[in-house]
Amino acid sequence: MKNNNKNEKNNPQITGIMYFFSFLFVCLILYMGYFVYSDKEMLINNAYNPRQAMLAEKVIRGTIYSKNNEVLAETKVSKNNVETRVYPYENLFAHVIGFSSNGRMGVESNENYHLITSDIPVDEKLQNEIKGIKNPGNSVVTTLDVDLQQVLSDALGVYKGAAIAIEPSTGKILAMVSKPDFDPNEIPEKWEDIIHDDSSTVLLNRVTQGLYPPGSTFKMMTALEYIRENPDNYTNYHYDCNGKFTLGDSSIQCYHRTAHGALDLKSSFAKSCNSSFANIGTNLDYGKFQDTLDSLLFNQKLPVSFNTKQSSIAVSPDTDPKDMMQMAIGQGATQMTPLHLAMITQAVANQGTLMIPYMVDHVLDANQNIVNQYEPSNYGMLMTTEEASILQSYMEEVVHSGTGKKLSGLSYTAAGKTGSAEYNGVKEDSHAWFTGYAPVRNPEIVVTIILEGAGSGGDYAVPIAKRIFNAYFKE
Repeated sequence: MKNNNKNEKNNPQITGIMYFFSFLFVCLILYMGYFVYSDKEMLINNAYNPRQAMLAEKVIRGTIYSKNNEVLAETKVSKNNVETRVYPYENLFAHVIGFSSNGRMGVESNENYHLITSDIPVDEKLQNEIKGIKNPGNSVVTTLDVDLQQVLSDALGVYKGAAIAIEPSTGKILAMVSKPDFDPNEIPEKWEDIIHDDSSTVLLNRVTQGLYPPGSTFKMMTALEYIRENPDNYTNYHYDCNGKFTLGDSSIQCYHRTAHGALDLKSSFAKSCNSSFANIGTNLDYGKFQDTLDSLLFNQKLPVSFNTKQSSIAVSPDTDPKDMMQMAIGQGATQMTPLHLAMITQAVANQGTLMIPYMVDHVLDANQNIVNQYEPSNYGMLMTTEEASILQSYMEEVVHSGTGKKLSGLSYTAAGKTGSAEYNGVKEDSHAWFTGYAPVRNPEIVVTIILEGAGSGGDYAVPIAKRIFNAYFKE
């Protein structure tokens, strides 16, 4: 009797422990189910997931279309049921669409889950299984414009470099080109040669993963910081440029040693005066500048759904003023991707609001039913509307009287910022930059361009921007 009483007292404790661990087990199962469902695209896209091969055995990889339904990638099946991935535009969409053999890149990688998934009705799948044929995969419709893509590619010509065009009000990527390029149809045959050529950068998407000194385009950030620190008197800024700024034993020279004379902040920006901006940079609050650069997405992953490199800059309260002279004009250790610069330009054009860039509009099943619809996504304000308005007026002045004058006098209005970014420590070697938008009122397109080793942004990048804007507005 004594032992029975003891067991009766222990039973509630044992039962409570059993219920507790059962509850934990159920929670774990529910969490795993939620995780698999919510992150199924990431899980299936994982290279180590064997389900990819299982799906490939049952599904014919879907088609990728442009915004106007031109085929950018499709799988053709021969009479012997041999599947071949075909890219009708060959090199034109090499980096942005990518390839799906020997690994994947571009849209082929980002949308792999949808392309190897078939959302046709179950009865159709059963009929296909009975017939012994594969199910048709879903199709992906992008935001890319074939004609504009061709214009960007032709405009870059033989230069190594990159160009991107974005719709600022939505974030839709209209075109994206990186040079040198390749023919994705030839990847299976040329793969070994490409990966064993240590000097080749042909697979690098320079728009999203190319890191460059931004040169004078960075003066957009320096000017913004000066305006933030001097909200009531930034218009009173004055500097007399003799073509050179010296601090201790360090000097900064203006491009071609041009003496710009008496300048305010706006004309310093329009004429891209290195001396004036070196002067501005050394007088900034470095800690506040660091906060501004953080808010502009430096040193962090960009809020996009595709792979990118992080732009980097090392500003802190302890930064040496001599280093700040270089940073203020986009030189030194500063590194930036063309995509990131395009996003900041987009925010300026869009009254301070950044719309997250994206390149897929919707996904269709084989019966043309929408499976997934992507909508514009608002990241938030990178700057106030007033700050954006000031930078807009400065970028307009670049075209009106400054380094971007080749964009003036056209049927449309444009605004922008040029850059000539030195590299290799040689003053004669510089990348040519341009970033800007058009028209000035209610901007429809943002364009960012870099030409590696070309020289002056005003001389080389601006004419390319003009070709792109002309084609877009049918000038």
